[in-house]
Amino acid sequence: MNAPTQHTIPAEIGTPFAGGFYAGKLNCDGAVYALIVSPKAAGETEMSWGEYGQDIPGARSCFNGSANTQAMAEAGSALAKWALELNINSHADWYLPSRDELEMLYRAFKPTSEENFCSFRDGDNASSIPAGYLYTEQEPAQTAASAFQDGGAEAFADVWYWSSTQYSPHDAWGQDFDDGYQGHCHRHGELRARAVRRILLSN
Repeated sequence: MNAPTQHTIPAEIGTPFAGGFYAGKLNCDGAVYALIVSPKAAGETEMSWGEYGQDIPGARSCFNGSANTQAMAEAGSALAKWALELNINSHADWYLPSRDELEMLYRAFKPTSEENFCSFRDGDNASSIPAGYLYTEQEPAQTAASAFQDGGAEAFADVWYWSSTQYSPHDAWGQDFDDGYQGHCHRHGELRARAVRRILLSN
């Protein structure tokens, strides 16, 4: 396992940090990481998730997007290969966020002031630090990071984004950045994707 890296973690979500922007802390297999979202211009794309009907057992994690992305790439996913081939600001360890990591991005960088969709489990996130709880119509609110607000240079579009977490051989988890709804989408559909990386803080 990699040794923890000494970093001064930004106090504010959305602060430029480690090749991208600080998005919060997460727990992955008992280790604590800082999650960094990529700059939009270099780290966002739109394409299908992978082959419809192909089971990828290594891409089922709700918290380990790095492992999911590796498994997807080995299975032939062009989306995963795109993420793994990124080199942004001298960092080449980007990957597709897991279901829980993608939820962290919505909670941190919700672009609009629209009411949230509040279904059975939207917002439930045991991997984020602190743990994420179910959305209300008002929480999370629009991000305070101005560059990520609707119309800003780094803003997420108010559309669906892929996670790297397989739901079934036919679907994968995604999240709507208009209202936060978390659901599964057919893999052959083209959705947005935003790369992330992480830094080990403690294990």
